Amino acid sequence: MHVTTGQAKATKYIFVTGGVSSSLGKGIISASLAKLLQARGMKVTIQKLDPYINIDPGTLNPYEHGECYVTDDGAETDLDLGHYERFLNVRTSQANNITTGRIYQSVIDKERRGEYLGRTVQVIPHITDEIKRCVQILGEGDRYDFVITEIGGTVGDIESLPYIEAVRQMRWEQPKDTLVIHLTLVPYLKAAGELKTKPTQHSVKQLLEFGVQPDILVCRTEHNLSKSIRTKLARFCNVGVEAVIQSIDAKTIYDVPLLMQQERLDEVVLNKLEVKSEAPINLNSWMNFLQRHKNPEGTVDIALVGKYVELQDSYKSIVEAFTHAGASCGVKVNLRWIHSEQVQSSELKSLFDGVHGILVAPGFGSRGIDGKIEAIRFAREEGIPFLGICLGMQCAVIEFARNVLGLEQAHSTEIKDYTPDPVIDLMEAQKGLADMGGTMRLGAYPCQLVEDSIAARAYGVENTEERHRHRYEFNDAYRDRFVEAGMIPTGTHPDSNLVEIVEIPDHPWFLGAQFHPEYKSTVESPHPLFKSFLEAALHHSGAESNSELSNRDKSQGS
Repeated sequence: MHVTTGQAKATKYIFVTGGVSSSLGKGIISASLAKLLQARGMKVTIQKLDPYINIDPGTLNPYEHGECYVTDDGAETDLDLGHYERFLNVRTSQANNITTGRIYQSVIDKERRGEYLGRTVQVIPHITDEIKRCVQILGEGDRYDFVITEIGGTVGDIESLPYIEAVRQMRWEQPKDTLVIHLTLVPYLKAAGELKTKPTQHSVKQLLEFGVQPDILVCRTEHNLSKSIRTKLARFCNVGVEAVIQSIDAKTIYDVPLLMQQERLDEVVLNKLEVKSEAPINLNSWMNFLQRHKNPEGTVDIALVGKYVELQDSYKSIVEAFTHAGASCGVKVNLRWIHSEQVQSSELKSLFDGVHGILVAPGFGSRGIDGKIEAIRFAREEGIPFLGICLGMQCAVIEFARNVLGLEQAHSTEIKDYTPDPVIDLMEAQKGLADMGGTMRLGAYPCQLVEDSIAARAYGVENTEERHRHRYEFNDAYRDRFVEAGMIPTGTHPDSNLVEIVEIPDHPWFLGAQFHPEYKSTVESPHPLFKSFLEAALHHSGAESNSELSNRDKSQGS
């Protein structure tokens, strides 16, 4: 609920810009502010404006952009939307991530349809109007009290200029309903032994050159800002001293909302927008999560096998899902990052020595496939809890076909076009489609679970819904042979009967999911499959320890 003083109810728009350097954490600051406002009873959503010309990050290399996050409605988006959902426990959509490519595509489509009545189409007003429309559409119908819009890149980037101009225009059009937060860097020079404010001053000066005066400065720093530094920044950047907010390095991103609360960021925002908050702030569930996260009762070691492990942001949602599930289970999850190209059958025992669970990560393409298959074989034969996600599930099917069914050349037609046993294949309806996105299954799909399966016990329901991002499927022509040999489909699409989950009942815990469970894990709702996987890994670690203890006792006794 929000109340404005002396005005009709209106959605408030908060813009978060960045200066000096990229990767300062605009997404985390945006999500943290949103969390604080939500904890006061406000309805909040967050949006990311990305200045690249791609329509979306769906075809970008993970090394280039990190993880591609998928929403319920099938939008392939920036990884920051994952932070938004994990912090707020509120679903985002295609409207929450806008790229320059989508802006220009929309404007060009309108021009082709004649909507501009033959006028010359220009950056101002047509591109900036489209940007404003994409921001304001989230505020329509009083759905939200606050729309927080994070602008990618840094002030001064050529590609960001239309977005900054759109912000300037909205400030002019709705001065009482807009606010600008500028995130900048206050670096510490070790040689001089002091913090330097000049980078922030120059960043704000550049923003002023574009006609935008920030209302609040959030200063990323390694050391506490003294009162004198805050006063200096306030004086030179033309903001109040109370609006100079310190964002000191934190041990975990989940500390940031509490740090921002200590800095009174939410209070400053509400005061500047003349919004009264009638409800006291309630962060009890967040505090409980942090308490469990920081005080685990045990540890489990999980091997994460993937081909992008050099850039861990490629698996950001998986890492955070382990954080949420670990806190729920009372354990610290130690991830052992293993590059799938480095997995050799002769070194499996040493490579996976001491791990209590193995997760084979999603991805596209042939690189590292053989290593993933070898890791899965080791997990299956050694009785180590295993979770395969998307391509990881498909590799589990291939491994089982080769080493249990005896189909030595079994493969996915994504990797090998002419395999005699295409256990993973395109559906008939997909074949012949040329568009890269045309064959993709994207977004949320229903899944019906088999009673008393690992999945059914984990979810506690008969039907669920999960998000997909893939184009190849389990080949139903082989289903009976897999079932007879002991790999059971325990989750299927209720209408098409497509296989969504496979399990091996004779294994301690072996599950492959065609979907991406990590996308739906949040602080308040850890994903049940990750929780079940960690519980199995914890049980395996105890069994392993008992086995080692027993062997040692036998050795001492002899």
